[in-house]
Amino acid sequence: MPTAVVTGGAGFLGSNLCDYLLARDYRVVCIDNLETGSLENIAHIGRGPEFEFRYHDVVEDIAIDEAVDVVYHLAAIASPIDYMRLPLHSLKVGSYGTHNALGLAKYKRARFLLASTSEVYGDPLQSPQPETYWGNVNPVGPRGVYDEAKRYAEALTMAYHHQQGVDTSIARIFNTYGPRMRVNDGRAVPAFISQALRGDDVTIFGDGS
Repeated sequence: MPTAVVTGGAGFLGSNLCDYLLARDYRVVCIDNLETGSLENIAHIGRGPEFEFRYHDVVEDIAIDEAVDVVYHLAAIASPIDYMRLPLHSLKVGSYGTHNALGLAKYKRARFLLASTSEVYGDPLQSPQPETYWGNVNPVGPRGVYDEAKRYAEALTMAYHHQQGVDTSIARIFNTYGPRMRVNDGRAVPAFISQALRGDDVTIFGDGS
């Protein structure tokens, strides 16, 4: 049974990833400090040898005694409401947290996936964005604590790949939605849906084009 470590595993994306891995006969070690995740998201998963939850903040060293095949680093403070409330911790999760997750992958000789974001492009001047587009970023703006944390995390991931030989991947995730997403987390899709369900006017950002 291969073992996967999922940081942020009690969050919206992380809990769905845990389900996906368990359905494919992985043992899953789910790591979360529950700052923005919730035990309700993983309550349906029975505790046993195939699933372990660890209450832990990834800005601290991640110690796993057993062999690990893959590390999925999803831990982040991704909601605008949350990262504006916790700007320093958002930066620490992107820096110290990514460093610790990559260190675990290196030590265990495991594959590593960084869950990045469309926010690395900042306020893009080109749409849709190809990977060759480097973005239009503002490191001192209100969203900078999240954007720059993810940009740094990508750079650190590539440094571990090139210098340390870690098998890494980066996935830039755009406006994903689905079961277990908080309707009040401040992002566009849940805001649209919750406003529509209440019969409120739907907020359109920008000029609507």
